[in-house]
Amino acid sequence: MAAVAAYQVLEFELGGKRYCVALEAVDEIVTNENEITEIPQAPAEVVGVTDLRGETTTIIDPRRALGLSTGAEAKYVVVFATDEEPIGWLIEDVSQVAAHEERALDESVATDAVNGVFKREETFSIWVDPTSIHDTALEAT
Repeated sequence: MAAVAAYQVLEFELGGKRYCVALEAVDEIVTNENEITEIPQAPAEVVGVTDLRGETTTIIDPRRALGLSTGAEAKYVVVFATDEEPIGWLIEDVSQVAAHEERALDESVATDAVNGVFKREETFSIWVDPTSIHDTALEAT
């Protein structure tokens, strides 16, 4: 009998590495073509706000929150549904929606912002907790 996938995640690229978030947290993915208005004195992670389908959406650069290089172009915005206003993350590329078995998760590297790492063959996908990053980025605004 085949193992049942315990985790459904969206995998994407940040700083040349593969990261992922729980698929259930994602509302939509859009191309990064809308103008982003900067917010004065906002935390470094907060790029600004934009209008996505008539809703003001706060845009965060998770690379800044995770201490990664921000050199590559962010081609997409992953939009998260929250209890408040929507929050979008700038990401370099979308990799795939993946299903991982529980045994593929290594939680020994977990931090406040990272739930663990999934390993598949020779690749790793770092599982990020969007709520932790949102809370950290928005607490000073």
